[in-house]
Amino acid sequence: MIDRIVATVAPRTAARRYAARVAIANLRRGYDAAARGRGTDGWRAGSTAADAEIAVAGGALRDRMRDLVRNDPLAAKAVQVLVSNIVGTGIRPRAAAADPALNKLADDLWKRWAPRADADGHTDFHGLTALAVREMIEGGEVFALRRRRRASDRLAAPVQIQLNEADHLDGAKFDNRPDGSRIVQGIEYDALGRRRGYWMFPDHPGDAMPVFGRRFESLRIGAEGVAHLFERQRVQNRGVPWGVPAMRALRELGDWQTAELVRKKIEASMVGFVFGADEDQQSMAPVVQDADGNRIEQFEPGLIGYVRNGKDIKFNTPASTSGIYEWNRVQQHIISAGFRVPYELMTGDLSQVNFASSRVGLHEFRRMVEAVQWQVVIPMFCQRIWDWVMEAAWTAGALPQPEIAVEWAPPRFESVNPLQDVTADLMEVRAGFSTPAQQIARRGYDPREVVEEWQKYAAIFDQLGLIFDADPRRVSRAGLAQAVDAGGSPPPDER
Repeated sequence: MIDRIVATVAPRTAARRYAARVAIANLRRGYDAAARGRGTDGWRAGSTAADAEIAVAGGALRDRMRDLVRNDPLAAKAVQVLVSNIVGTGIRPRAAAADPALNKLADDLWKRWAPRADADGHTDFHGLTALAVREMIEGGEVFALRRRRRASDRLAAPVQIQLNEADHLDGAKFDNRPDGSRIVQGIEYDALGRRRGYWMFPDHPGDAMPVFGRRFESLRIGAEGVAHLFERQRVQNRGVPWGVPAMRALRELGDWQTAELVRKKIEASMVGFVFGADEDQQSMAPVVQDADGNRIEQFEPGLIGYVRNGKDIKFNTPASTSGIYEWNRVQQHIISAGFRVPYELMTGDLSQVNFASSRVGLHEFRRMVEAVQWQVVIPMFCQRIWDWVMEAAWTAGALPQPEIAVEWAPPRFESVNPLQDVTADLMEVRAGFSTPAQQIARRGYDPREVVEEWQKYAAIFDQLGLIFDADPRRVSRAGLAQAVDAGGSPPPDER
């Protein structure tokens, strides 16, 4: 009514009032997910920073995820599938400098250093990479420490790698300094926000060694000697376990399966109930006494219960179990999505897939794995260690320069249809879309080694006088093996 009156006296003012009312209505529409009402009353979401959330919940998330991996088969399989696909048999480097001689020198040095890369002496560089990725997935993050060695240790490069779990970082250490530097959750930053050091406990805080022999004071380690491996999902400085979105589903599924198993055991133990039993038979279970004469009630297979004041017997009918398989599959699909692992790979259930659907699912999973390899593992872990090894070798006089470019070759994915995939690769090379070296590297091999291997055997074949054409000369297997072993020509009758 007021708008009509104003419109009669002052139309422009009325128009402005109407436009303002429309604008307010548009603002009220907004996003349904952000609306406040009956449907979102229980939705609590804060605007805290990622590091603030990790500081509060990081320890509990690590402990619970490790417990699930130790005791839950689905969690253990999901972690293993991720590690096997991200690392596999190893992410291998190849020197990529402009000088071929320098590349060969660096590659040979790396091959001699990699088997003794572990400072604890348990595994090689590829085993360290697999363990680091497992710690990143299960614990959220891991720290690789550079340990310098003496020349007397007789290493190809005087350096080794030691892995520390996330618990080694002193997350309770905070400090703000007058020069603008600060320490947040045990990580030290300079005034520009660059990492300058890590404050770590020498011994694991949860170790079982005697208290008096444990060191509880954190020590500073320079950032130049630490490789911090974790996945950044926000602008954050520490990581969280990968399976966090699936943790509650895993726990609830395990609890439900345990309860369902107990229910089935009770139903299988209870055969029936007898109504009208005598006083000395009125028990829900056989009368059992312990050593002190105390009465114990128990269930066991074939049990018949007795009820007072009855004159009938009724046998127990177990409840129906229809729909349990489908419900389990739905929950396992939710868990696999939380872990970013295909349901079929996590459970081994291939009953619902065909050739086409399996390829589509694997392609998406492989894209995720490649993204993690090239955006997380290689730049944050592998590249740092390569730089440490090259610098240490240069310091020891084994290399002419401390920095050498490198190319990385992640493990190849197994082909679902090898013949079809090889044909496609061959057509790509012939069409000029890729080179033979790229195709060889995609399969996890070193192109230079493959070429050298072919050149070696080509020289042997030339010495044998064999001609490879449409109609090759036939040579017996025994004569060819003898010639290859001897490194010379075969006998005249075998030629």
